[in-house]
Amino acid sequence: MYKILKAETLAAKIHLMVVHAPRVASHCQPGQFIIVKMDEKGERIPLTICDYDREEGTVTIVFQEVGASTIKMSELKAGDSFRDFVGPLGCPSEFVHEDIEELKKKKMVFVAGGVGTAPVYPQVKWLHEHGITADVILGSKTKDMVILEKELGEVSNLYVTTDDGSYGRKGLVTEALKELIDAGNQYDEVFAIGPMVMMKFVCKTTAPYGVPTTVSMSPIMIDGTGMCGGCRLTVGGETKFACVDGPDFD
Repeated sequence: MYKILKAETLAAKIHLMVVHAPRVASHCQPGQFIIVKMDEKGERIPLTICDYDREEGTVTIVFQEVGASTIKMSELKAGDSFRDFVGPLGCPSEFVHEDIEELKKKKMVFVAGGVGTAPVYPQVKWLHEHGITADVILGSKTKDMVILEKELGEVSNLYVTTDDGSYGRKGLVTEALKELIDAGNQYDEVFAIGPMVMMKFVCKTTAPYGVPTTVSMSPIMIDGTGMCGGCRLTVGGETKFACVDGPDFD
């Protein structure tokens, strides 16, 4: 059993939990994910690792209520436990394996949409810990749906946008991205994590500038080990599995 040490609501139907999982915490890297199961009959739910503490043996997850299982999961409190907490799964962010001195020469921007903000945080936190401060565009529908603003603000150059203009800059993340590029920011790479349509239009925005763009794919997964084939994708004419080849793709 994997004990929940902390459970809080970040926004409407968006929840954060800190789970005691020492073996997972000791091996995970930014960009990877875990699969949780509440009980013996529970559904297997893949969730991105939002943060981890190797010394405390904890892993932080953020999830949104979208179906029966995540609604039931949202009712768990500190002191409750998960039956299974499997990971780390997937490939770490590619920059984790790059030479740090070469990485320091790069200028990167992360575009986070909605709950996609959660997987962006460990990546920019890792970069910050290695002396690299990336730009982050955090997009949300309204002010009430903005999550992890304080945490991201401490480890990045943060730009907040809301669709309705209730907080930060009014407009879409793609508009803010275009403004930053047109203002002279010569990005070496753009990372987009969020709703499929958002990532699509981030790619359309960066294409005319020729900026390499990475997106994080999260199709339905069953086992998370490449066996079921449910997360099959076509990338560059080749078949890939998001769970073992991703979740990040060009």
